[in-house]
Amino acid sequence: MGTRGIEIVGMDVNELLELLNRAYCDEWLAYYQYWVGAKIVAGPMKDAVIAELEQHATEELNHALMLTNRIIQLGGVPINKPEDWYKWTNCGYNAPDDPYVKVILQQNIEGEQCAISTYQKLMQQTQTADPVTYNMVLQIIEQEVEHEEDLQSLLEDLELMVSRK
Repeated sequence: MGTRGIEIVGMDVNELLELLNRAYCDEWLAYYQYWVGAKIVAGPMKDAVIAELEQHATEELNHALMLTNRIIQLGGVPINKPEDWYKWTNCGYNAPDDPYVKVILQQNIEGEQCAISTYQKLMQQTQTADPVTYNMVLQIIEQEVEHEEDLQSLLEDLELMVSRK
Protein backbone atom coordinates (compact mmCIF):
# COMPACT_ATOMS: atom_id res chain seq x y z
CA MET A 1 0.00 0.00 0.00
CA GLY A 2 1.27 3.43 -0.90
CA THR A 3 1.12 5.92 1.95
CA ARG A 4 0.95 8.98 -0.27
CA GLY A 5 -1.54 7.24 -2.56
CA ILE A 6 -3.88 6.75 0.38
CA GLU A 7 -3.34 10.32 1.61
CA ILE A 8 -4.80 11.76 -1.60
CA VAL A 9 -8.12 10.04 -0.95
CA GLY A 10 -10.50 12.71 0.28
CA MET A 11 -13.02 10.37 1.86
CA ASP A 12 -13.08 7.69 4.53
CA VAL A 13 -10.83 4.95 3.12
CA ASN A 14 -12.66 2.21 5.03
CA GLU A 15 -15.96 3.35 3.51
CA LEU A 16 -14.36 3.36 0.06
CA LEU A 17 -12.94 -0.12 0.64
CA GLU A 18 -16.41 -1.38 1.54
CA LEU A 19 -17.87 0.10 -1.65
CA LEU A 20 -15.07 -1.39 -3.75
CA ASN A 21 -15.46 -4.80 -2.11
CA ARG A 22 -19.19 -4.75 -2.81
CA ALA A 23 -18.51 -3.99 -6.48
CA TYR A 24 -15.82 -6.68 -6.49
CA CYS A 25 -18.35 -9.27 -5.30
CA ASP A 26 -20.80 -8.10 -7.97
CA GLU A 27 -18.16 -8.63 -10.65
CA TRP A 28 -17.37 -12.19 -9.58
CA LEU A 29 -21.05 -13.10 -9.54
CA ALA A 30 -21.56 -11.38 -12.91
CA TYR A 31 -18.59 -13.26 -14.33
CA TYR A 32 -20.04 -16.58 -13.23
CA GLN A 33 -23.54 -15.71 -14.43
CA TYR A 34 -22.19 -14.88 -17.90
CA TRP A 35 -19.86 -17.87 -17.96
CA VAL A 36 -22.45 -20.46 -16.98
CA GLY A 37 -25.09 -18.78 -19.16
CA ALA A 38 -22.81 -19.17 -22.17
CA LYS A 39 -22.51 -22.88 -21.42
CA ILE A 40 -26.23 -23.64 -21.12
CA VAL A 41 -28.03 -21.12 -23.36
CA ALA A 42 -30.41 -22.64 -25.89
CA GLY A 43 -32.68 -21.35 -28.61
CA PRO A 44 -32.53 -19.10 -31.65
CA MET A 45 -29.38 -17.00 -32.13
CA LYS A 46 -27.62 -19.21 -29.58
CA ASP A 47 -24.19 -18.85 -31.21
CA ALA A 48 -24.31 -15.03 -31.25
CA VAL A 49 -25.47 -14.97 -27.64
CA ILE A 50 -22.74 -17.41 -26.55
CA ALA A 51 -20.07 -15.21 -28.16
CA GLU A 52 -21.44 -12.12 -26.41
CA LEU A 53 -21.75 -13.81 -23.03
CA GLU A 54 -18.22 -15.18 -23.22
CA GLN A 55 -16.83 -11.75 -24.10
CA HIS A 56 -18.75 -10.13 -21.25
CA ALA A 57 -17.57 -12.81 -18.81
CA THR A 58 -13.95 -12.01 -19.69
CA GLU A 59 -14.58 -8.29 -19.21
CA GLU A 60 -16.32 -8.81 -15.86
CA LEU A 61 -13.34 -10.86 -14.68
CA ASN A 62 -11.09 -7.98 -15.72
CA HIS A 63 -13.26 -5.58 -13.70
CA ALA A 64 -12.78 -7.82 -10.65
CA LEU A 65 -9.02 -7.66 -11.24
CA MET A 66 -9.10 -3.85 -11.47
CA LEU A 67 -11.09 -3.63 -8.25
CA THR A 68 -8.76 -6.10 -6.52
CA ASN A 69 -5.75 -3.99 -7.43
CA ARG A 70 -7.38 -0.82 -6.13
CA ILE A 71 -8.52 -2.47 -2.89
CA ILE A 72 -4.96 -3.66 -2.26
CA GLN A 73 -3.51 -0.23 -3.16
CA LEU A 74 -5.73 1.26 -0.47
CA GLY A 75 -4.52 -1.25 2.13
CA GLY A 76 -7.60 -3.44 2.01
CA VAL A 77 -8.21 -7.10 1.35
CA PRO A 78 -10.66 -8.31 -1.29
CA ILE A 79 -13.48 -10.52 -0.05
CA ASN A 80 -11.80 -13.89 -0.34
CA LYS A 81 -14.58 -16.39 0.33
CA PRO A 82 -17.13 -16.95 -2.45
CA GLU A 83 -19.86 -17.61 0.13
CA ASP A 84 -19.32 -14.04 1.38
CA TRP A 85 -19.94 -12.58 -2.08
CA TYR A 86 -23.68 -13.03 -1.48
CA LYS A 87 -23.47 -11.04 1.75
CA TRP A 88 -21.64 -8.16 0.10
CA THR A 89 -23.21 -7.98 -3.35
CA ASN A 90 -25.19 -4.98 -4.57
CA CYS A 91 -26.72 -6.78 -7.53
CA GLY A 92 -27.11 -10.36 -6.37
CA TYR A 93 -26.95 -13.37 -8.61
CA ASN A 94 -29.71 -14.44 -10.95
CA ALA A 95 -29.09 -18.14 -11.59
CA PRO A 96 -29.73 -19.08 -15.21
CA ASP A 97 -32.18 -21.86 -14.35
CA ASP A 98 -34.06 -21.39 -17.64
CA PRO A 99 -31.60 -21.75 -20.53
CA TYR A 100 -33.88 -20.14 -23.13
CA VAL A 101 -31.96 -17.37 -24.86
CA LYS A 102 -34.54 -14.65 -24.14
CA VAL A 103 -34.53 -15.40 -20.41
CA ILE A 104 -30.72 -15.44 -20.27
CA LEU A 105 -30.55 -12.09 -22.09
CA GLN A 106 -33.16 -10.50 -19.82
CA GLN A 107 -31.38 -11.70 -16.67
CA ASN A 108 -28.07 -10.28 -17.84
CA ILE A 109 -29.64 -6.98 -18.90
CA GLU A 110 -31.00 -6.63 -15.34
CA GLY A 111 -27.53 -7.36 -13.98
CA GLU A 112 -25.94 -4.73 -16.22
CA GLN A 113 -28.52 -2.15 -15.21
CA CYS A 114 -27.73 -2.78 -11.56
CA ALA A 115 -23.99 -2.55 -12.29
CA ILE A 116 -24.49 0.77 -14.06
CA SER A 117 -26.36 2.13 -11.04
CA THR A 118 -23.68 0.85 -8.66
CA TYR A 119 -20.85 2.42 -10.63
CA GLN A 120 -22.76 5.65 -11.15
CA LYS A 121 -23.00 6.01 -7.35
CA LEU A 122 -19.31 5.15 -6.98
CA MET A 123 -18.43 7.78 -9.57
CA GLN A 124 -20.43 10.40 -7.71
CA GLN A 125 -18.76 9.50 -4.42
CA THR A 126 -15.21 9.52 -5.81
CA GLN A 127 -15.34 12.23 -8.48
CA THR A 128 -13.71 14.88 -6.31
CA ALA A 129 -12.53 12.62 -3.46
CA ASP A 130 -10.41 10.02 -5.25
CA PRO A 131 -9.31 10.57 -8.85
CA VAL A 132 -7.62 7.15 -9.11
CA THR A 133 -10.76 5.23 -8.16
CA TYR A 134 -12.93 7.60 -10.20
CA ASN A 135 -10.92 6.95 -13.37
CA MET A 136 -11.03 3.19 -12.81
CA VAL A 137 -14.79 3.27 -12.24
CA LEU A 138 -15.21 5.41 -15.37
CA GLN A 139 -13.50 2.68 -17.41
CA ILE A 140 -15.68 -0.01 -15.88
CA ILE A 141 -18.99 1.83 -16.29
CA GLU A 142 -18.18 2.49 -19.94
CA GLN A 143 -18.01 -1.27 -20.53
CA GLU A 144 -21.11 -1.94 -18.44
CA VAL A 145 -23.07 0.52 -20.58
CA GLU A 146 -21.77 -1.23 -23.71
CA HIS A 147 -22.78 -4.60 -22.25
CA GLU A 148 -26.33 -3.41 -21.63
CA GLU A 149 -26.55 -2.04 -25.16
CA ASP A 150 -25.12 -5.25 -26.69
CA LEU A 151 -27.57 -7.45 -24.81
CA GLN A 152 -30.55 -5.24 -25.57
CA SER A 153 -29.63 -5.31 -29.28
CA LEU A 154 -29.50 -9.09 -29.24
CA LEU A 155 -32.85 -9.23 -27.45
CA GLU A 156 -34.40 -6.86 -30.02
CA ASP A 157 -33.03 -8.98 -32.88
CA LEU A 158 -34.40 -12.12 -31.25
CA GLU A 159 -37.84 -10.58 -30.75
CA LEU A 160 -37.93 -9.41 -34.38
CA MET A 161 -36.93 -12.84 -35.63
CA VAL A 162 -39.48 -14.66 -33.47
CA SER A 163 -42.32 -12.24 -34.31
CA ARG A 164 -41.81 -12.70 -38.07
CA LYS A 165 -42.19 -16.46 -37.99
